[in-house]
Amino acid sequence: MKKMFPTAQILLRFALGVGFILPVLDRIGFLGAPGSANVSWGNWANFVAYTNTLMPYLPSKMASFFGLIATIGEALFGVLLIVGYKIRFAAYGSFGLTLIFAMSMLLFTGYRSPFNYSVFVVSFASLLLAVLEPEGKPKN
Repeated sequence: MKKMFPTAQILLRFALGVGFILPVLDRIGFLGAPGSANVSWGNWANFVAYTNTLMPYLPSKMASFFGLIATIGEALFGVLLIVGYKIRFAAYGSFGLTLIFAMSMLLFTGYRSPFNYSVFVVSFASLLLAVLEPEGKPKN
């Protein structure tokens, strides 16, 4: 187990990091136009419309602002996880961000959404990464 831990941690960091970077690239249209294969949003306007779905209790401009904050967080946490810098900070941040996202999905898009997209899995995998020491022992 001790020999596998560094590899497992690197793979988890990479998977989480790429999982944050790709949606950011999608939102800015880098992965293709709306409606293209493997593109969820394709532009910022489509992403903002989805953000408003997850925060219907906020005015549209405020929900858009929080969408921007979330996007900056995803980009930051994604890069930090991939390069292996400030791992604990990035992991706790990604845990909090994805937990909020999962709860919003649960409340406003239906109970299956966060499970269909494994958002709770990503959130709790981030938490696991945050509490592990480099040797694989839980943090005291």
